Formats: sequence, C-alpha cells, structure tokens
Amino acid sequence: MPKIIILGTANAVPDENHENTHMVVTGREQNILIDCVGNDLVRLQKLGIDFHRLTDMILTHFHPDHVSGVPSLLMDMWLLGRTQPINIYGLGYTTERIEKVMEFYDWASWPHFFSVNFHPLPESEMANVMDSHEFRIFSSPVHHLVPTIGLRLEFKETGKTLAYSCDTEPCPEVRRLASGADVLIHEASGATLGHTSAAQAGTIASDAKARSLYLIHYPTRGIDLKSLVTDAQTTFAGKVVLTEDLLEFEL
Repeated sequence: MPKIIILGTANAVPDENHENTHMVVTGREQNILIDCVGNDLVRLQKLGIDFHRLTDMILTHFHPDHVSGVPSLLMDMWLLGRTQPINIYGLGYTTERIEKVMEFYDWASWPHFFSVNFHPLPESEMANVMDSHEFRIFSSPVHHLVPTIGLRLEFKETGKTLAYSCDTEPCPEVRRLASGADVLIHEASGATLGHTSAAQAGTIASDAKARSLYLIHYPTRGIDLKSLVTDAQTTFAGKVVLTEDLLEFEL
C-alpha cells in the first residue's frame, strides 16, 4: 500500500521538534523524496527505508529550506556504496542550480560515483513528471518568490489522489491541482508575500472540493499551533489535520 511520510513540517525556520518541510512517498517499487533538507539519510534509516531503494527526488524550488540537504544525501549514499542511479526532477531553474552547487563540490572527481539523472520540467501547468506502474505525477507552477512547483500524485493501486501546494500564495493552479483530491497538503505560513494562511488554505480546499486538508510549512515559534486548525475549519468543512514530523498515512 503506498504511503506518505512527512519528514518535516516547519516553514523556513525549524525548531527542535520540527524539521523544514519535506516528505517521502513509498511504494512497492519506488520511493520518492519530495525536497531534501537536513540529514535525510538519518531520517530514512530511522523509518526503516533503505537508501538503496530511494529511486527518485522531486525538488520543488531552489530555497535552502527545501534543497539544502541534497549534496549531503548524495555524498552519504556514495560513501556507503550506492551504485544504483537516481532521478532528480525539478524546474530547469532548480536543477541547473543544484548541478552548479555539486560542481562547487567538484563531484565529477568523486571516484565511482553513481549516476544522477536530472530531468528538467517545463514551467507549464499539469506537466508530466512521471508515469510509472505505481504513480502518475504532475507539476504546475505556483506563486512563490522563485520559480516553484506544486504537485498532483495519483496512486494507481488505490485510485487515490494527493495534491501538494508547496510554498505559494493562493492561486488557481493549486485549486486545479487539488481538484477532487482525497488529500490536499497545503502550506500555512501566513498571508504574506509568496505564502498562504491556514484560513486561505481552507478556502482553496473547499473550492477544489478536496476531501481532507493537511496543513504544513507552518511557523513553529510564537504561535498557538492549534489555532491553525481552527482557522482552516472556518473556511473548510472537511477533515483538517495539522501535520507533525514523521506522520505517516496511507492512500
């Protein structure tokens, strides 16, 4: 059964209980990391996910709180003997910058390094990311401070659908990504430039006719976290969940 594991839930500033926002999608054949921060090798090992079975990485945008862990994860897997190739997807803006970062580390000189296959995505709505035996994944540009994508994941085994807003202001692209979704994971940083409040996320879930709303990428300092759920419930009548680090759920 495919599973979503939330690896981190904080906005750009984490705390001792909340890592920056990212997640992993696990299936029978594929394990897909969505963004990469901190030391994901340790998180994956804690969850019992063999790094050799990590097949794909989708990078939503080039901000440190979403991609800072990529060089460390690639290096750690290489040092521990990985030989399997890995696929990295993202907008060309993002993949080009990750490649440049790795060039600064002179990764071309690392002996017997496994293949890293970059797949630049077009900045167009409902672009095809992958279509495998288990998953059909689409991306759409959303409204953030740098080029950023939200995602729609369709799980072929169960017929369920998940949408992820990533970092964005309220925008019609997310409403379309989330249309009829079983789960909408939406950021709740607050109604500031490039971001969305919990109440606004509730409105988007309602407009999209999503069945449930999972709040993520929220501030963890100086705020009553329970109020985020209450705020979202003022605009969305369905199930509202405040995600926590290492939360797991099946689709």
